Amino acid sequence: MFKVGDYVFRKSYKKDVLFKIDSINRQQIVAIKGVTYRILADANIYDLVPAGGLRSTLNERDAIEIIEKNVNKVLEEHKKLDNKRMRKTGKVLHIDGDAFYLNVCLKYYETLGVDAVGENIAEALQPIKVKELIEKYNPDILVLTGHDALQKDGKEDAIESYKNSKYYIEATKEARKIRPSSEQLVIYAGACQSYFEKILLAGADFAASPNRILIHALDPAFIVERIAYCPFYKVLEVTEATKYIVTKGGISGYEVLGKSRDGGPIL
Repeated sequence: MFKVGDYVFRKSYKKDVLFKIDSINRQQIVAIKGVTYRILADANIYDLVPAGGLRSTLNERDAIEIIEKNVNKVLEEHKKLDNKRMRKTGKVLHIDGDAFYLNVCLKYYETLGVDAVGENIAEALQPIKVKELIEKYNPDILVLTGHDALQKDGKEDAIESYKNSKYYIEATKEARKIRPSSEQLVIYAGACQSYFEKILLAGADFAASPNRILIHALDPAFIVERIAYCPFYKVLEVTEATKYIVTKGGISGYEVLGKSRDGGPIL
């Protein structure tokens, strides 16, 4: 009936999000990943319907239009910067549990002129690998993301109700052991419906998801661009940091200082 790689919708959620089948067990429970939203879920195979030729929902197509407009706005802002002086923007280490999303984000970092390196690390391994990768790349900005989900009847204040939030929390704590302050390292962590409050408490500067909603795969990239291009002496307000994210209310956090530095004139 279904196989790994098929695109599907969930009937019980009124076909709200397009998923791709990641695995199917003997009990006919299917692990599914969002195609454009950073959600991971389990579904009974009988709750699924084929997506046919569809590769996006109406909401997801609307998101594509928003992304295109926002990219153009960012690039217009960059054109207004003083191009007669050298400029060093913040370096990003993007650790992602999903290889496809990682590559999408890296593509957009390049488009937006953000200096970024990426590592595809499963969420459960991120707490183990994060310090090693920070030492290797010495970033100014760290992204810890992948997939997550809050159980349908789960309690928002219970860590066991979340698929992967505990890994983002532990990875953030590990990162802070070697980069204790946001002046040394700005951290974004989380994915769809993540345990926002606990991630911030662990030491993140920005996190998902205060309203326990789905976030778009590219939301972390738009946050990062704001931080990377903000001058080091300027406080980046949360409203400015989240200005271009696709999912309004999906990410929030604290004010931080920017990571961009201007140099001497280009001769």
